[in-house]
Amino acid sequence: MPPEVDATVVTVTWNSQSVIQGFLESVPAAMGGLSWQLVVADNASGDATVEIIRSTMPAARLVQVGRNAGYAAGINTAVAVSDHGTDLLIANPDVRLDSGSGKILIEALSQPAVGIAVPQLRDVDEHLTFSIRRDPTVLRALGEAVLGGDRAGRWASLGETVTRHEAYERPTDVDWASGAIMAVSRQCAESLGCWDETMWLYSEETDYCLRAREAGWRVRYEPGARAMHIGGESGENAELWTALTVNRIRLFARRHSGLHTAAFRTAVTLNEGLRALAGRPRSRAALRTLTRSRRLGPPQPPTAG
Repeated sequence: MPPEVDATVVTVTWNSQSVIQGFLESVPAAMGGLSWQLVVADNASGDATVEIIRSTMPAARLVQVGRNAGYAAGINTAVAVSDHGTDLLIANPDVRLDSGSGKILIEALSQPAVGIAVPQLRDVDEHLTFSIRRDPTVLRALGEAVLGGDRAGRWASLGETVTRHEAYERPTDVDWASGAIMAVSRQCAESLGCWDETMWLYSEETDYCLRAREAGWRVRYEPGARAMHIGGESGENAELWTALTVNRIRLFARRHSGLHTAAFRTAVTLNEGLRALAGRPRSRAALRTLTRSRRLGPPQPPTAG
């Protein structure tokens, strides 16, 4: 990789043919004049993802992981072959970056102690996505179960997801945020080491941001950088929702006592139980796993998608 490269753009693909071209086409304008290199880690896609990457952006460095190893493993693979002198812009293949947004995030890393920078996200209908998160606690899990996530998130003590629109209007430090797109300074990346591959698909960014803050780095929200996140599959897919729910509890257990973890799991189970009674299939699937399995192991990757 040429020494003048300012940033490495990293994405991880798996059967991403329906979204990858739009992502690739948005990157050049998003980097706003910075010199950059794209590294793609492909988790053994069985569709035309690889062919689209090669035809749309032949200069990209494409690394074949060889299996559906998950998002964290893909990131680790891509970072391992990237230039060790550059900052990173890590993004899902289903995001569309606004012009100049990548540059804003990379430049935010020059602020004192900022190790991670995240943008304002919106959905395909141009509505604001609530992407800022607070640290998980028992009270916040209980608040979301009883009040619902959108209502609980209006109060800092009662909700993990920040749901007040005004909170998304100004730059601020946050506990963590959606991992759909984030810039990571090379110094921060080197101090933290690899992303946790045991999370497989969900909570990797939570773990990464928490570790960053524990190491003294700031996580910075920059609303001047904007991106569309097509995503949202976990909201409808019972298997993915169950993986997300299980990983929330596994991550909490790593940082808290057994008693606190039991309380957190009870609050999460209550949440899924109430939503299952309301007729949500994804919550019924998660509830079955939470009530049948005393010990929660890592979710397994799907074999098709």
